Amino acid sequence: MFHNSYQKSAARKNKLGFRSLAGVSSYQQVDVADSIKTYLTQRAEIEALNVADRQIDIAWLAEGNKITDKLTAFEANINRIVGAGGSLADKSRWEEYCNMYKTAIKVTQDAYMPNAQRKRQYLAIYADISQQNETLVSFLVQLSNKGKTSSLLAARLDRRSNVAAHALAAQERWRDAGRRNAGGNTGDEDNDDSENIVER
Repeated sequence: MFHNSYQKSAARKNKLGFRSLAGVSSYQQVDVADSIKTYLTQRAEIEALNVADRQIDIAWLAEGNKITDKLTAFEANINRIVGAGGSLADKSRWEEYCNMYKTAIKVTQDAYMPNAQRKRQYLAIYADISQQNETLVSFLVQLSNKGKTSSLLAARLDRRSNVAAHALAAQERWRDAGRRNAGGNTGDEDNDDSENIVER
């Protein structure tokens, strides 16, 4: 019924053979697909944890009070600048530092980053605030010492001017006493004049 050459090559050219080969190879693909599905499922779980870790700011719950207290102390010291003898420009410059730290805290809170990295950022901000606060305290001490020194120098100058005024007043009293007693006294009574001057 079929040609002899077709009968010999039909098994190789038939679609059934190709389907059989495809079926055998598909069994191997099932194993590969299962391993890929397992890997993707595990990766999805890890990424879900990463997303949750980046959205919930646990680091601020641990470090927030410490940073807030240090920033409050820093602001209080800034408000002491003018009272200690500093200028408004000095206060404005330190207020810029304070605003910079507030911005850094806000950006870190809003950032999409792991809590471990967020905690490192918070600790770096805390260390920087602490360092600047120590510098500000030293600046306030210098301003206070400067004010005290100026007060002492002013008091010393006042005392010197008062000494000169007292000496001048004493000299005038001595001359007035000498003029009053010069008219009717003899040379023997000069000692009495000096005694009167001392008594005055």
